[in-house]
Amino acid sequence: MINLSVNVNKIATLRNSRGGNIPDLKKLTRKILDCGVQGITVHPRSDARHITSQDTQDVKELIASYNQKNGTQIEYNIEGEPSERFLKIIQENKPTQATLVPVKPGEITSDHGFDFSKDTDFLAEKIAKLKKQEVRIALFVEAGVKDLHIAKEIGADRIELYTGPYAEDFSRGKVEESFAIYQETALQAEKLGLGVNAGHDLDVENLQVFRQLPGLEEVSIGHRLISYALEVGLETAVKQYLKTLLEGNGVA
Repeated sequence: MINLSVNVNKIATLRNSRGGNIPDLKKLTRKILDCGVQGITVHPRSDARHITSQDTQDVKELIASYNQKNGTQIEYNIEGEPSERFLKIIQENKPTQATLVPVKPGEITSDHGFDFSKDTDFLAEKIAKLKKQEVRIALFVEAGVKDLHIAKEIGADRIELYTGPYAEDFSRGKVEESFAIYQETALQAEKLGLGVNAGHDLDVENLQVFRQLPGLEEVSIGHRLISYALEVGLETAVKQYLKTLLEGNGVA
């Protein structure tokens, strides 16, 4: 089963560009939940350019209320840089999953994974603290990452594969060569006992190949899904993504 976690950052970005509360993040997140997704993702950056502290709390309460009312098990995934600020956010909101992502000053979006030759000690310290919050830990990595075994050794439960390069290769007709690298990394993760998530620029076209990735448990998608929603509507976009993933799960 491949779960879909919708990243709602872009909804907040549009709202913040004008001020006020339009579009209404809570209202649209609830609409996304009603479509049957398995998770919601937020990335509260330090500059609060999209998701704010209040948003993080609002989404937490919305998911909890939704699960209680409907008997569902929607997951809450909060992603961000492994800083003391982020650890505090996790402690306050207690999501299902914390996805640790390396952040460069001034970056537009996350565009690289951790380098275990440099980041191991730092990550081990932060993961040890996060484990006390009883959340699942995922580490953002690139396909072909070296020393993947270290992720398991320092306490990670899953990896999230950065799929931006795959999406670019797909658009250039180089899908087989690109997918092979992701496949090799996913198989290695499986052998190590690490779950596999993925996210970045996945759409209903390139997912038809990527959904075949061994051990893929979750895709977290924001920009591409919301962009697609501008063309076809939010409900249609979410349901098309779910349909694509269900077909990958062997459900017609």
